[in-house]
Amino acid sequence: MPRPVQSGFGERTPHLWGLCCSRPYLSVSPGVLPLCCRPPAWGRAARPPPSPLQPPGLVPCRSFSNNKIQVELDESSGVAMMKFKSPPVNSLSLEFLTEFSISLEKLENNRACRGVIITSAVPKIFSSGLDITEMCGKSVEHYAEFWRAVQEMWLRLYGSNMVTVAAVNGSSPAGGCLCALSCDYRIMAENPKFSIGLNEAQLGIVAPFWFKDTFVNVVGYRIAERSLQLGSLHPAPEAHKLGLVDELVPEEKLMEKAAAVMAQWLALPDHARQLTKSMMRKAVLDRLVAHREEDIKNFVTFVSKESIQKSLRMYMEMLKKRKS
Repeated sequence: MPRPVQSGFGERTPHLWGLCCSRPYLSVSPGVLPLCCRPPAWGRAARPPPSPLQPPGLVPCRSFSNNKIQVELDESSGVAMMKFKSPPVNSLSLEFLTEFSISLEKLENNRACRGVIITSAVPKIFSSGLDITEMCGKSVEHYAEFWRAVQEMWLRLYGSNMVTVAAVNGSSPAGGCLCALSCDYRIMAENPKFSIGLNEAQLGIVAPFWFKDTFVNVVGYRIAERSLQLGSLHPAPEAHKLGLVDELVPEEKLMEKAAAVMAQWLALPDHARQLTKSMMRKAVLDRLVAHREEDIKNFVTFVSKESIQKSLRMYMEMLKKRKS
């Protein structure tokens, strides 16, 4: 049993809020799709060298699309393009998270793929974060299933062997920010109306320790502490200044820049880069893996509180009024 620590709600509870699992740690729990056991969609053949007889402009490309995610793999470059396509705001619902994890697994299992650029097909929004409706008015079993899917997404993305580049072409609060933070490199459209940050505190929610650890590893402890306590959303120029995003570029040049950055990272030998990435991220991943079930229990207990349910209902009512 882990040493109890003071929670953000004045209770002495085990320090949970965690998840993480690179492949050696993946295990199948009740009610969870055994993603790592699914047969790879595209096989595992090594990427063949480009044919000198291949006509110019004809690029071997494989694609798959489901309700929420669209993926295209350019086999000549080894780079996949993953687009979120769940309007109006690409919220991270249980269905979205499951499709996201499966899409990442398909790419990871295909040796033709060395890197993935993640962006949005919805104008002005990268992802609005966790779907509040998944956390309000549901059963404890549903809350547990949902949180496990959030964990799975982060473990696969943060622990991926692929080069991951986030092309942030819109606002990205909360869980959307986590997706970007989990990538190796973040490029954001140079638009002061776009913002990014872990703003959970504004909703009366405490960001889990693995959200916090991911944030600290990108921006440093003091900036993360202040931003998390205030639930700050940082406009693009400020996010760049803080180091939350690595570059700002005009929106029309975002994908061109993402491709250039990807080419730079892929110029290095895969094994050296992958081992270095694992060395840098392993401790954070291991921490969640060690406390994954406890983290789920902690989330379910927290989100089931009537005070939290009331806060979430008020927030959803506010969103409805904005739309109307």
